[in-house]
Amino acid sequence: MAEVLRRHRWSAARALGTVGVFGVLVWRLGTGPFLDGLRSIDLWSLAAASGIAVVTTVCCAWRWTLVARGLGVAVPLRAAVAAYYRSQFLNVATPGGVLGDVHRGVRHGRDVGDTSRALRSVVWERFAGLLVMILMAASALSLLPSPVPVPLPVVGLVAVAAGVVVALVLGVPTRLAPLWARLLGSAGADLRAGVLARHTWPGILLASTVAAVGHVLTFLIAARVAGSSASPLRMFPLALLVILAMGLPLSIAGWGPREGMAAWAFGAGGLGAEQGVATAVAYGVMVFVASLPGAVLLLTTRIRRGSMVARAAPRPVAAATSTPDGVGHG
Repeated sequence: MAEVLRRHRWSAARALGTVGVFGVLVWRLGTGPFLDGLRSIDLWSLAAASGIAVVTTVCCAWRWTLVARGLGVAVPLRAAVAAYYRSQFLNVATPGGVLGDVHRGVRHGRDVGDTSRALRSVVWERFAGLLVMILMAASALSLLPSPVPVPLPVVGLVAVAAGVVVALVLGVPTRLAPLWARLLGSAGADLRAGVLARHTWPGILLASTVAAVGHVLTFLIAARVAGSSASPLRMFPLALLVILAMGLPLSIAGWGPREGMAAWAFGAGGLGAEQGVATAVAYGVMVFVASLPGAVLLLTTRIRRGSMVARAAPRPVAAATSTPDGVGHG
C-alpha cells in the first residue's frame, strides 16, 4: 500500500511539474509559440527526423549490445535495434520516460533467464550515453562561442558522475554497511566489465557521440523549420542543454522541462524565449513521429503472440452423447 501511495505521489508531482512549467510559459509568452511550433512542422522535417533516428537508434542499440555482452547477457544487434525502437516509443508516449527501458530490460531478461543482469545492462547503457551527453554539453558551453554560460547544474552533474565512476572503479570502502558494500561492489564490477572494459569503452564512446550528434542535428532542423536563423555553432550547446532537460524525471514523456529549458536557453542566448518554445515543441513532435516504428513493432509483436497463444490453446473435447442402450458415442 505504501509503495502504491509513493507511486501516486510521484506521478502527481511529475504531472504538477509539467503543468507548472507550461502554465508559467503560457502566462509569460502566451500560446503563440506552442502553435507556431506545431504549424512549422512539415513532411521534410518529419522525414529527416525519422532518417536520423535510424542512425541514432542503431548506435544506441550497438552500445547496448556492448554493455550487455560485457555483463554476460549478450543480445544480437538486430534484436537490440527492434527492442530499442520499442523502448523509444514507450519512453516518448508514456509519463516518466523510462517505461520503455524497463520493458526492454525485462523482456531481454526473460529471453536470457537473468532479469536482474539484463536490467543492469540497460541502466549502465543509458548511464554511459548520459555521461557522454553531459561531457559534450559542458565542453560545448565552455569552448564554443555561446552566449550562455556553463550552468552550475551541468558542472554539478559532471562532478557527481565523475565521482561515482572513480569511486566504483577504485573499489568500495569496507567500513560501509554490508548491504551497501555489496550493492556498490556489484555496481563497480558491472561498470568495469560492461562499460570500461578495454574492448568495450571505445565502441560505447563512439556510439554515444554519434547518437548525441544525431539528436542535436534533429534539434537544429526543428529550430530551422521553426524560424531560427542562428548558426549551428551557436545552437549546438543550447541543443545539448535542451536535450538533457528531457531526461529530468519531472517530465511527462519529455514535455515540460524541455520547453522550459529551451525558453531559458534561447532567451539567455539572445534568440528569444518564444523561439525556444516553438523549437522545443517542433522537436518533440518530430521525435515522437520518428519513434513510431516502435509502435508498429509493439503491435506486430502483440498480434504474433496472440496468434501463437491461440494456436497453442487446447481444443475443447466434444461431450459424449448417450444412446438409448447406454453406449456413449462422440
